Amino acid sequence: MAFTPTEQPSSTSTFPSRQKPIPYSTENGKRTPLSSILPPLIFGTATFNHQFNSDPFALDTVGLVTSALTHGIRAFDTSPYYGPSEELLGNALATPFVRETFPRASYMILTKVGRVKGDEFDYSARWVRQSVQRSLERLHTDYLDLVYCHDIEFVSAAEVLEAVTELRKLRDEGKIRYVGICGYPLDVLGDMAEMLLRETGEPIDCVQSYAHFNLQNQTLGGPRGIERFHKAGVDVTTNASCLGMGLLRREGVPIGGLGDWHPAPRELRTAVHEASKFCDSHSEKIEVIAIRWALETWVSKGALCGSPRRPRFRPPLEA
Repeated sequence: MAFTPTEQPSSTSTFPSRQKPIPYSTENGKRTPLSSILPPLIFGTATFNHQFNSDPFALDTVGLVTSALTHGIRAFDTSPYYGPSEELLGNALATPFVRETFPRASYMILTKVGRVKGDEFDYSARWVRQSVQRSLERLHTDYLDLVYCHDIEFVSAAEVLEAVTELRKLRDEGKIRYVGICGYPLDVLGDMAEMLLRETGEPIDCVQSYAHFNLQNQTLGGPRGIERFHKAGVDVTTNASCLGMGLLRREGVPIGGLGDWHPAPRELRTAVHEASKFCDSHSEKIEVIAIRWALETWVSKGALCGSPRRPRFRPPLEA
């Protein structure tokens, strides 16, 4: 049984006055491989929205982001689709303490384009450029480290190709550094990664999969997931939502301002509830066990498309 850690007091006095920059360069026309600099743990901010919380503005987002930085987190994931997430994250990163202690070059910002609303998508070059510019403004930065095409399963291959092409133009202009795709169906992600390599001659930098490698579902770790992405030349695969969008929690699926949106069927929710009671009987929390399992197991399973500190040995996980 996994041990539930006890939070220890921390102090920013253990950190130098200014953190060192992440070693990115474009020397001799070659960009630093994403796998060599992307931190192995990424702070996901999808919960900074009304889907997971009734009032995201009531969250102590400044405290959460500052605490994450002082505990060693050096990458943050967001999206325009996550309601006020980009603005809340941007404001948290713009506080005087963060700006002084953690200069922009010392952490990475990952965001997305293409998904506008629940059932509205725009992958046109015009909108991609407009969306990136808006994200730059919301996040108070002059560049974005990684931009994904968001939820590609809802659009055509031609639309994905157009969006990626425009993102690469923005990369060449210095507004973003790496380009990725993300979504839920692994087969679609694989198809698109292969298509992009075939049509452009350049592999996609990163594929983000969510809810496909956790206690309930490990498909990402097999041939339909990371093995296929690796063959398509993908440098990094990020494993997002190790709690299955909040399914693997003692409290059950999150109910925010948008009501009960979670797709898990009743039988699965019941099974997780029973598993949670079993964990409680051993003085453990199912969410702690789930996070520890994902962290510890993905290190080896995801090594094909990994990140530092030893290249290819610590693949990134978004929590």
